[in-house]
Amino acid sequence: MSSMQDKVKELLELRVKARLGGGEKRIEKQHSQGKMTARERILTLLDENSFEELDMFVTHRCTNFGMDKEHILSDGVITGFGTINNRLVYVFAQDFTTYGGSLSETQAAKICKVLDMAMKMGAPVIGINDSGGARIQEGVTSLAGYAEIFQRNILASGVVPQISAIFGPCAGGAVYSPALTDFVMMVKNTSYMFLTGPKVVKTVTGEDVTTEDLGGASVHAVKSGVAHFTAENEEDGLSMIRHLLRFLPSNNMETAPEIECTDPIERVEDTLNEIIPDNPNKPYEMKTVISNIVDNGEFFEVAPLYAKNIIVGFAHMGGMSVGIVANQPSHMAGVLDINASRKAARFVRFCDAFNIPLVSLVDVPGFLPGTGQEYGGVIVHGAKLLYAYGESTVPKVTVTLRKSYGGAHIVMSCKQLRGDLNYAWPTAEIAVMGAEGAVEVLYAKEINAESDPQKKIEAITAKKEEYNALFCNPFKAAQYGYIDEIIEPRNTRYRIIKALQSLKTKHLENPAKKHDNLPL
Repeated sequence: MSSMQDKVKELLELRVKARLGGGEKRIEKQHSQGKMTARERILTLLDENSFEELDMFVTHRCTNFGMDKEHILSDGVITGFGTINNRLVYVFAQDFTTYGGSLSETQAAKICKVLDMAMKMGAPVIGINDSGGARIQEGVTSLAGYAEIFQRNILASGVVPQISAIFGPCAGGAVYSPALTDFVMMVKNTSYMFLTGPKVVKTVTGEDVTTEDLGGASVHAVKSGVAHFTAENEEDGLSMIRHLLRFLPSNNMETAPEIECTDPIERVEDTLNEIIPDNPNKPYEMKTVISNIVDNGEFFEVAPLYAKNIIVGFAHMGGMSVGIVANQPSHMAGVLDINASRKAARFVRFCDAFNIPLVSLVDVPGFLPGTGQEYGGVIVHGAKLLYAYGESTVPKVTVTLRKSYGGAHIVMSCKQLRGDLNYAWPTAEIAVMGAEGAVEVLYAKEINAESDPQKKIEAITAKKEEYNALFCNPFKAAQYGYIDEIIEPRNTRYRIIKALQSLKTKHLENPAKKHDNLPL
């Protein structure tokens, strides 16, 4: 019988073997493509010496196509737990050096174990995808494995934060796990996602398209909105994930950790008193407003390249984590459209699920008109944002900076959608529509009856001025209590932080139901 030392020696040798995955050659190939190995990614992501690996000795059970002749330890995915900024997280990273990271029945079981543990412990999950897809040799058990993972992603949604990093191929059914998670990160030039690859596309539709143009980071960050973050390289991507977690609680029963605030909350920003142009049709940069009011000017934007007419992202205000939603006047005049509504609605629902207060900065002229929008279902997509705000029970502070017209006024966290504190700058214009459109509706007969062109122009100008005096200011809304206070722009930071501090004890519950049926 071998001694204890022999058994320990055998264990250590097996560990060395497991850590080599598919072998030195494949590791070299991975590195030559600018990609780290699965374990290197996890060790870069987690705090030093915090990774505890699980299931290192798992191997596949497949006997088809000669698979029984080779068994690689860990079976193409590295799983376990560790810490990020000293907080518990669960991780899995597919290993492309082992069978191309393809998903087997046993690989799926490893991923499911980590997801189950994360739910039990109430900790975030980070999945790093780098896989050729289903392990074809295993047939339907591989597909069943995907479905098992998806089911857990669904149940974990809104319970623990789920972050997906796409660090290589992610194709076919595999794309649905990242799509079900809260945030998707891609790496420029080395990662791609699509349901069907270029060859199938060519066969079915006749389109010639490259892998990058079909599903690269540039496509999903700009056109489809599938990717929320684009990293220059893997190290950059992993550090972004670490940074993102600073704003998030570990689960839906906690609030986000407060950090020490080194930026005076009463800091006054005189530049904000000057930022709104005299001409109401002139743009300005909303990100300047954001950086002036958040702690130390630090804003972590989500989906910065998609639907740029709306800005969403995280910041700290007075050390508290907040989600910011802001119209962007310097892109498409800050108008709401299908993509902006979807982007903001998803973000609002994430913040609400994880107890992160919402700060909305409003300057919206309305919804984008046209057949393209109407045929695309802008009604239903706009309703998503409306629904997200109306459903949310977290503290909500809204500041109207300039325009807030019509349906778009309602959709952007108005008082009647249970906005807790709704402020306005003196430059705010809260009305059903702008003066131009209103005068056409209200005085069409009168103006058209005037035959003298000069007098017609004078009449229109007079009526516009009359309308502006009545509605293009925040005082009418304030008279009704729809605006709680009109504030000086330079004091915006202080007023928002004081509002958020007062709302810390807010308690609001929606009616009991199995689940809602939001307009999808």
